Amino acid sequence: MSRAGLDKNPREVAEMFDGVAKGYDRTNSVMTLGFDRRWREWSRRVLDARPGEKVLDLAAGTAVSTVEYAASGAWCVAADFSVGMLASGAHRRVPKVAADALRLPFKDNSFDAVTVSFGIRNFNDTVVALEEMARVTKPGGRMVICEVSTPVWKPFRFVYMRYLLKLLPFIAKFVSSNPVAYSYLAESMATWPDQRSLGELIAKAGWEDVAWFNLTGGMVALHRATKPEPKAEEPTP
Repeated sequence: MSRAGLDKNPREVAEMFDGVAKGYDRTNSVMTLGFDRRWREWSRRVLDARPGEKVLDLAAGTAVSTVEYAASGAWCVAADFSVGMLASGAHRRVPKVAADALRLPFKDNSFDAVTVSFGIRNFNDTVVALEEMARVTKPGGRMVICEVSTPVWKPFRFVYMRYLLKLLPFIAKFVSSNPVAYSYLAESMATWPDQRSLGELIAKAGWEDVAWFNLTGGMVALHRATKPEPKAEEPTP
């Protein structure tokens, strides 16, 4: 069994996700008590993909979210650096690309929108990944991130951090093809920045109009932002 360390070595993370690929979608539903479907639905609504648009679904895993975005009529591509995850979603009829989030294999200004669900915390360098996402997005294009976050109600936050996260590796023993990996996933959830801190990283990477709202009491948060339009050149006096 393989698991990644919190230094998020890309090779280790890819190998770990290859190991959980089998039954990954089912495991997610069990571990989240079915809330994963609601979170994907909110991501789809906020992204608001439209017919004729091009959408990049980054860290797409088995492409379960990509097909939901594509139902809008947009052209959507699933990108992930775990070939095993992409292979597990081979039956889903959307384009798939093996890609490193820090060096995306797409031209500048290629997409109308870019999104990542429960994947950005696994990137080795969050700001560089956000900058790459901005590079491949058209000016005026939008980004939506769905990721674990910090519960806002203190009693729930205490129970979540102290007990619920520690339960994940135990539950994974019964439902995952690689239960050891869920020790890393639980640790990465506990150490991930809160809502405001992630918003600041997004702004630091060059995005504007950064906003977020909480789902399930802040256990998950949706962040959205827009790529700035080029500034008009000032006339020469």
